[in-house]
Amino acid sequence: MSNPGYRIQGMQHIGIAITDMDRTLRLYRRLFGMNIPFFDSVQAAPLMDSHTRGETITKRASMVMNLQGGCAFEVLRPTSFEPKPAGWTIAQGDLGLTTVQMKTPNIERMHAHALATEGARVDAELRETPWGAKTFYLRDPDDTLFQVLEADDWFERPKHPSGGVMGCTVGVSSIEKALRLYADKLDYSVVLFDEEGVFEDWAHLPGGKERYRRVRLTQPNPGAGGFGPVTGQTYIELVQALDRTGRFIFEDRIWCDTGIAHLGFDVRGMQALGAELDTAGFGFRCDSNDAIGMGETKVHCTYIDDPDECWIELIEVHKVPIVEKWGLFLDVKKRDPDGPLPKWMLKALRFSRIKD
Repeated sequence: MSNPGYRIQGMQHIGIAITDMDRTLRLYRRLFGMNIPFFDSVQAAPLMDSHTRGETITKRASMVMNLQGGCAFEVLRPTSFEPKPAGWTIAQGDLGLTTVQMKTPNIERMHAHALATEGARVDAELRETPWGAKTFYLRDPDDTLFQVLEADDWFERPKHPSGGVMGCTVGVSSIEKALRLYADKLDYSVVLFDEEGVFEDWAHLPGGKERYRRVRLTQPNPGAGGFGPVTGQTYIELVQALDRTGRFIFEDRIWCDTGIAHLGFDVRGMQALGAELDTAGFGFRCDSNDAIGMGETKVHCTYIDDPDECWIELIEVHKVPIVEKWGLFLDVKKRDPDGPLPKWMLKALRFSRIKD
């Protein structure tokens, strides 16, 4: 970012709320290779009162990633209530996070792997995006929608057919209003694709035969911060329905009901960023004000809303375990926050891998 007081280092994770934690974590390990855990804990979530109708809920949260490359999942399961799905079929262009984009080194191999993975509902055939990339879609047991796309930026030589998260699709009511946040403030300012029409790769999805405007964005300088070499380049696709008014995907529900709950970004300079966002009309909805703990992980968390109330988490990492059983931790305060971690330290994460 041009402001020297803060930096959006990049996308960190996607929050996904589900109904069966152990089943889904196993599925994500088999299907997507998300087998490196950072934390798994049950805690109250007072920070989210603004998204839970003022009542503090408790939830189990597990942060997992694929060390080959890509961003993480924060898998969520409420423990103080039973989560429920939306009361209607969510379509492209509905408001909020509608699709998680996953990366693969080989789309054909990943498609075959997904078709053979029990618990995943997978497109029978490959399709082509309007920018000419091969793709396919699948759903997990809670109906969360995933899109798979090829990528060529990898931290480790891919062995598993899938990498981690490479981006997301966000339904908005106005592309122009959304760009004031995502492009101007969150640094996804490079426009890779911007077209209106009916798109063939969505023909099989709910609402897929309607007209949309689709804008694909990325950062001009991706991959900053300690985990930058792993997360790599990430993408946000903004989608505006042109034939109808989209519905907010959580309009009848709260945070931690099933679905794609939030989008998380790594940041540096939280106070300066907060002042900038407040001036632009995107002030913090909630703020931990200091480092909160999840086991040995210490982070400063805030939440903001996009113009359509899509929930966005901003995280300034203070301390995170690399290999907890060895006492190996990343303490950001003692190092250059924009510099990558040494490769040996990142590769040491493999010693915490969960094997089924």
